[in-house]
Amino acid sequence: MALYDRDYASTQEIGYVQESASVDFMKKTYQLLAASMIAAAAGAYITMPYAMAVMQYKWLIFGAELLVLFFGLGLSRGKPGLNLAMLFLFTFLTGVSLVPLLATIIGMGNGALIGNAFLMTSVLFGALSLFAINSKTDFSSWGKPLFIVMIVVLVASLVNYFFLQSSLMHIFITAAILILFGLFTIYDTQNIANGAYDSPVDAAVSLYLDFLNMFTAILQLLGIMGSDD
Repeated sequence: MALYDRDYASTQEIGYVQESASVDFMKKTYQLLAASMIAAAAGAYITMPYAMAVMQYKWLIFGAELLVLFFGLGLSRGKPGLNLAMLFLFTFLTGVSLVPLLATIIGMGNGALIGNAFLMTSVLFGALSLFAINSKTDFSSWGKPLFIVMIVVLVASLVNYFFLQSSLMHIFITAAILILFGLFTIYDTQNIANGAYDSPVDAAVSLYLDFLNMFTAILQLLGIMGSDD
């Protein structure tokens, strides 16, 4: 599960007072989102033959991911070109991080689940985004509660991974991640539509993280249901 430094305080205060984002801004954001998915797919495709090595160094890769997310993207804000490089480096690394999960699914003979999960995520993400853009409800107050829930889910997932190692708990946590980032999709999309982001790159990162976490959760749930264990 990935985190991102969203500015909850400012977006909650801005709400509907902020000017709506321009059509050009929204277009650039979704173009960058699509390009980010291509970069992630490239990262997974290029490193798939080295799945064992990726598994061995997964925490190092995850650390590099967080470094680029919190420092690379943060320090490159307002610097055209550099911020794009950081965006694609980050999304490429997330694709690499997905390799162990993808390799496991393929190894189970369920490679088709990957395409199904992507399609399901795309439909869900699109539906939630359209709802957020067209809804007359102000979701700006969701920021802090969602952030708190995200921290709770993160702690629970770490406790289960390192100590409990419960399959049932894993299912509950994965389902919670799916719901949580579905709600984040509504929250982030409306913030983007309301002009709460200064850069399409920052907006694209938020949406990419929402999509990535929903995709990973759906893929894991489909893998669990498709398992013979």
